[in-house]
Amino acid sequence: MHRDTGMEFLQIIEGCCKGDRSSQNALYRMFYPYGMSVCFRYTSSEQEAISLLNEGFLKVFRHVKSYDVAQPFKPWFRKVVVNTAIDYVKKQKTFRMEVSMDEARNIPASEDILSRISYQELMAMLQSLSTAYRTVFNMHVIDGYKHEEIAEKLGISVSTSKSNLTRARANLREMVIKKLNNPYV
Repeated sequence: MHRDTGMEFLQIIEGCCKGDRSSQNALYRMFYPYGMSVCFRYTSSEQEAISLLNEGFLKVFRHVKSYDVAQPFKPWFRKVVVNTAIDYVKKQKTFRMEVSMDEARNIPASEDILSRISYQELMAMLQSLSTAYRTVFNMHVIDGYKHEEIAEKLGISVSTSKSNLTRARANLREMVIKKLNNPYV
């Protein structure tokens, strides 16, 4: 049984619908770790991630009445948080970097070395990417958006989305190789 299908959870949701602070606090505590893991991927610092998550929770509390209790809560919550992150990135206007597809095609592809690096190290590398690369990488690879959807949501071209993904992968690959060649970096 998912924790978001129990009677206690439904009471928390009902309390949130009524604006009950203790219910909002309970929901916040319940989904904070998961929400942070989502937000952390879209930001370059823990403080940014916390701020983004708090904004996401405000949207959740504002729109909790639109949540269908017959459905699992986690995917609905994730969608709200991811959309909040995308809106945040769009406001920054730092994602519009473009690389031509010809230039992006020259980047080699080898993904087998990721099994030798920790999650924390990989997250640090992901956070060190530019906002443009990090956002497209997250949206496509982790959140499953198609390039057409990314282009529409971010207001960029499909080719920009594709080239940013290619460059993000190349930059991550270079960081991983550097880390594996010198584990003390």
